[in-house]
Amino acid sequence: MFGLSDIILAAAAFEAAYQTRSLLHLEHNFFLTIQQKALVLGFSLVAWVSIGLWLEVYEKLDSGHPRIILRDSARQCAYAALCLVVFEYVLRLDLSRFFLILFSAYAWVLLLLFRLTAGRVVGVIRREFAAPHYVMVVGTGERAVRMGKALEQSAEYGVRLRGFLSEKPESAGAPESIALGSVHTVRPIAELPLILRQHVVDEIIFAVGSESLAELEEVFLLCDEEGVRTRVAVDFFPHVHSTVSLDRFGATPLLTFSAAPYDEIRLLLKRAMDVAIAAAGLAVLAPFMGLTALLVRLTSPGPAIFRQVRCGLNGRLFVFYKFRSMCVNAEQLQAALAHLNTRETVFKIPFDPRLTPIGRYLRKFSIDEWPQLWNVLRGDMSLVGPRPAVPSEVEHYQRWQRRRLRMRPGLTCLWAVSGRDNVDFETWMKMDMQYIDTWSLALDWKILLRTIPRVLTGHGAN
Repeated sequence: MFGLSDIILAAAAFEAAYQTRSLLHLEHNFFLTIQQKALVLGFSLVAWVSIGLWLEVYEKLDSGHPRIILRDSARQCAYAALCLVVFEYVLRLDLSRFFLILFSAYAWVLLLLFRLTAGRVVGVIRREFAAPHYVMVVGTGERAVRMGKALEQSAEYGVRLRGFLSEKPESAGAPESIALGSVHTVRPIAELPLILRQHVVDEIIFAVGSESLAELEEVFLLCDEEGVRTRVAVDFFPHVHSTVSLDRFGATPLLTFSAAPYDEIRLLLKRAMDVAIAAAGLAVLAPFMGLTALLVRLTSPGPAIFRQVRCGLNGRLFVFYKFRSMCVNAEQLQAALAHLNTRETVFKIPFDPRLTPIGRYLRKFSIDEWPQLWNVLRGDMSLVGPRPAVPSEVEHYQRWQRRRLRMRPGLTCLWAVSGRDNVDFETWMKMDMQYIDTWSLALDWKILLRTIPRVLTGHGAN
């Protein structure tokens, strides 16, 4: 967002400076051809963003002190103007010195106005278009309290402090609660597995001394197995196998361990692809979906759309939509048919007797999944990702299987293009782990393209 804002604001400053200089009747006339203007503007935009990345300006904007923002913005504009002067000299362009001064000054003012209010802008975006981000802090000392206060102050960004965990397995010696802006209960670290099952926890920050971290290796491994993002607020490197990166929260350096994809740019591109394809799919399929809904209603009693609560990203619950392919009381009949189940953990019956006559065809060609394009558009799901599970199934997951919840669930996945209903549960889970560990935009496209022929032929579906 900050890089894009720099491009927009620098372009506006360029045009404002050019028009201002053109309107001033100075001794020398100043004029750029369209080609020259495009060349200078293009170089300026690249220079502005490149220097911002070089100075690491964008990493400090959402939590930086106004004095730091003022200093960094001035440095960025000064260096960019210097690059533009060198560029002019190399290409022997005749740029007005006053234009260059105006350009730098306008850019500095516009960037300052935006960046000083960036916190509120990010807060509005998170509040309107993103779910709250729940964080727990391990530790009860001064370092943990400082981190808790910083997290509370970040409420405008959508951050929610879930509570504190004492670094000891038992709570002896630890306070019962920590009072900040709100009173937060302190729970023993031994309760973490239960907390992860009962509550949404997006990440855990370890704000303890290095001597305590060595004793928490099993906790790191637990988080690693479940795919929970962890951050360390000290210079100690624990032995876990997640991808490690160095981040900064305000003035505190954090080591981040991610057992699921975390590249924000690529995830943004994935989300943009989801929105574009889902919107186009809903528009194209709308008349066919209307016809399918009518056929479902005419061939069996009950609603056309089946609604069910499923587990989404990091265990968030959402309402999952699909065309009803079974009789209305299918869930009530499940217990009576349990002896026919062929899977562990999930309930799956070959040639399920609860299927309606048309439901069998809806399942075979995945037509029943079409309404989930709405889930994709809403952000509950993605086009590609582990299939969303019902909460009762998740309760029976082994620890390592819960890591599949750390990726947004999808319409299709590796399992769907590798045998669908012919793949056993253990292999299914391992394929989801393989997808998470090797995820890329190219892999998503590969899965989507492989899904099309399987859906059209109904291959592997029962």
